[in-house]
Amino acid sequence: MFRRTGALAVAGAVVFGALAVVAGNQAEADPGPDVKSVAQRNGLSEQKVRETLADTTSRLDATGRLFFREPSLTPEQKAEPASPRWAKASVAAAEGPAFELHSKAGANRVIYLDFDGHSITGTAWNADKGIDPVDVTPYDTDGNPAVFSTAEQDVVHEVWARVAEDYAAFDVDVTTQEPPQDAINRSDASDEQYGTRVLIDPDTWYQSGCGCGGVAYIGVYDAASQHDYYQPALVFTKGVGTGAKNLAEAASHEAGHNVGLGHDGTASVGYYEGHGAWAPIMGVGYYRAISQWSKGEYAGANNTEDDYAVITSHGLPLRPDDHADTTENASPLTIGTPAPGVVTTETDTDVFRVDITTAGTYTATTTPAPTGANLDLQLDLLDATGTLLTSANPASGQSNAGTPTGLDATVSTQLQPGTYYLRLDNVGNADPTTGYSTYGSRGAYTITINPT
Repeated sequence: MFRRTGALAVAGAVVFGALAVVAGNQAEADPGPDVKSVAQRNGLSEQKVRETLADTTSRLDATGRLFFREPSLTPEQKAEPASPRWAKASVAAAEGPAFELHSKAGANRVIYLDFDGHSITGTAWNADKGIDPVDVTPYDTDGNPAVFSTAEQDVVHEVWARVAEDYAAFDVDVTTQEPPQDAINRSDASDEQYGTRVLIDPDTWYQSGCGCGGVAYIGVYDAASQHDYYQPALVFTKGVGTGAKNLAEAASHEAGHNVGLGHDGTASVGYYEGHGAWAPIMGVGYYRAISQWSKGEYAGANNTEDDYAVITSHGLPLRPDDHADTTENASPLTIGTPAPGVVTTETDTDVFRVDITTAGTYTATTTPAPTGANLDLQLDLLDATGTLLTSANPASGQSNAGTPTGLDATVSTQLQPGTYYLRLDNVGNADPTTGYSTYGSRGAYTITINPT
C-alpha cells in the first residue's frame, strides 16, 4: 500500500500529527517525475536523492523536504564528562563570557548555538508532533535550569570553541549570543544576512518519539522561502549526553546537514567512526580527537562529495585569504607578539617576515586552535633569499578522544641579524586511506617567534 506525500509515492509512511514522515529505505519513487520533484525541492541531483533515501536515518516530509534523524548513543557513550578539566583553562579563560562568544562578529552568515532555551513555533517540527508552540528548557546538568553553573558555562565555552573551529574556514559567525531573528531568517533571495539556529535540547517532546541524538533538514541554510519553517537544527542531550565533545560533534554535524551535507559511511555502516586519531564530521566524530570535513578519501568511503564545495554552494563562502603565500608580500611578524591566522583552502600557505637585529637562538612556534583543532601544521624557516634553513612537521595522534597531539610545529636555531621568513603550511598524516590528507586540514592558528 502506498501513501502519497507531496510529489513522492512512498511505502509504509508513518503519520505523526499532520505530517507524513517517510523513513529512508521506505521510499519507492515513480520512474521519473517523483524523484525529479524531490530533487528540485531539495536542490539535489536525482542520484543524490536516491542515495539519501537509501540512508536509513533519512526522512522525507509531506512538503517534499529531506531531513535526518541521528541515532542515540549508548549510556556508556553518553557518559563523557560534561566539564572536562583539560579544556577549561585554554577556552573559558581566554574567550570571554559564555553567552557573548563570537568567531567572526559582523559576518553576514551566522550559526547560533542556543543553550538557553527557545520557543519553537510554526515549524516543521511542530507540524511533525502536532504541538505548537514547544517551549524548550535551557541546557542543564545540575537540576537547576534557571541558572548556568560555572561547570555548565565551561561546556558552552568548549562546544563553541569546537564548532567555531570546524567552521573556521568559512565567512560565518559561530556565536552563543542570540542574534536578532532577521539575522537568522532569510526573507527572500536578496537577503544576504541569514543563518541557522542549533538548539541544544534537553527535553523529551521530540526525542522520546524518535529515540534520536539529533535532527536537521538538509540544504535549508540558504533557503530563500520558508526558511524559518525548517528551523532549528536540534541536538538532544538525552541522545548524545551533556558532555562538550559529544555536543560539539553533534552540533557541527547537524549544522552540516543544514548546509547540504549527507552522511559519511561505508558499504556496511551508515556512519564511519574513523581510524587512528581521525574521523569525518559527517560520520561519527565522538571517538577521535581530529574530526574534519571530508571528501571520502578513507578506505571504503561511500560518499565522495566535496564537503567544502557543498557547504559553499549552500550559502557559506570561504573567508578571504588573510596572509600572502610569497616572501615578497609576507606579513610582518614582531618578535614576542603572536599573530593569528586561518588556513582556508587545501593549498593555503601563509608567509611571515621576521627581522632579526640581535644574534642568538630563536624559537618559532605555530599552534592550531587550542580546543578541537582541525588544522595540522608544518613550519618552515627560510633565509632572506627564500632558501629553506629548517622545517618541522611532527606526526599527529591523540592522547584521548578530545585531545590531539602533534598538530603544532616548532623550529629553533641560531640566527644572525637579517631578514628571515616563516612559512606555514597545512599538512596531512600519511596515506589518506588510513590517515588523512590536507583536504580537511584547515582552521585557525597562531604563530610566534621568541629569543631563547
